Amino acid sequence: MKSNVSIGMLERLNQEIKRRTLVVRIFPNPRSCLRLVRALAVEIHENWLEATRYLNMDHLREHKKESLRALAA
Repeated sequence: MKSNVSIGMLERLNQEIKRRTLVVRIFPNPRSCLRLVRALAVEIHENWLEATRYLNMDHLREHKKESLRALAA
């Protein structure tokens, strides 16, 4: 089962593909449509990689290390 985050991302990708293909309307061949879809997927992926993270895992790792040190002492 997919998480809500991945479903939302897929829905966003599908919406963007629909929006951009409606603008173009007629593609000269199937490969040109595929190139557009690939470019959109790469763009959305890059945006996702650069997006702000709401949960910084570094803090969690540091907290676990401190907890283990406290238990060992």
